[in-house]
Amino acid sequence: MFPIRDHNPSGRTPYVTYALIAANVVIFLGYWLVLPSEEALNWFFFRFGLVPAAVTSGQGWAGFLTSMFLHGGWMHLFGNMLFLYIFGDNLEDLMGHVGFLVFYLAAGLAAAAGQVLADPWSPLPMVGASGAIAGVMGGYLLLFPRAKVDVLIIFVIFFRIFPIPAWIMLGLWFGLQLISGLSAPSDMGGVAYWAHSGGFLAGLVFTLPFWLRKGGPAFWSVTHGQPPHPHPDYALQRSRIPVVRRRR
Repeated sequence: MFPIRDHNPSGRTPYVTYALIAANVVIFLGYWLVLPSEEALNWFFFRFGLVPAAVTSGQGWAGFLTSMFLHGGWMHLFGNMLFLYIFGDNLEDLMGHVGFLVFYLAAGLAAAAGQVLADPWSPLPMVGASGAIAGVMGGYLLLFPRAKVDVLIIFVIFFRIFPIPAWIMLGLWFGLQLISGLSAPSDMGGVAYWAHSGGFLAGLVFTLPFWLRKGGPAFWSVTHGQPPHPHPDYALQRSRIPVVRRRR
């Protein structure tokens, strides 16, 4: 299940969202295309990722920040940047450029703390912007629960795009993180589910002041949980290119 876009255009250019995407891509290319071997890549992740066991021992604190700009592969990078691109602009529109940057970094730090608390003696490095982006998703859910999101559903050979409310898509995503975190063995490498869950909850909490400033429940009663602007029409339009039919 992949989000394609939301029906919630922003009112200002999301410079910080674009800058974060660019920074993640440039940093990824800077080490992925340069490091000569898998051993060198692993050393890099242990050096600049977040290792919970090191933090518990009083070391590796810089990893709280540096880890959120590293990714383990092309699909890891693409998936994270896609979610940031779709949901980040609307929060930046509401919070302002500086406010959104502070929010993003704070959500990422909270997500990393959640992973350390859940598995404090793990010797495996955690990398990725997923925790910070989970915070963006949590804030989006609080502000625009009924905004429509176009989601690509892939089931074996079945492909279909459905517009669904944000609360369904984001709620399902959060529920999967909780279930996966509870069921996954703590001594196995893989996805940092507790970082995702912690970042999502932190995003909800950090967005509360902005939601209350908008009126809180009154904001919902006015917008009914939808974006506070006219609904955009993304219907496909007929092409103006003339059709040349094949002669028989």
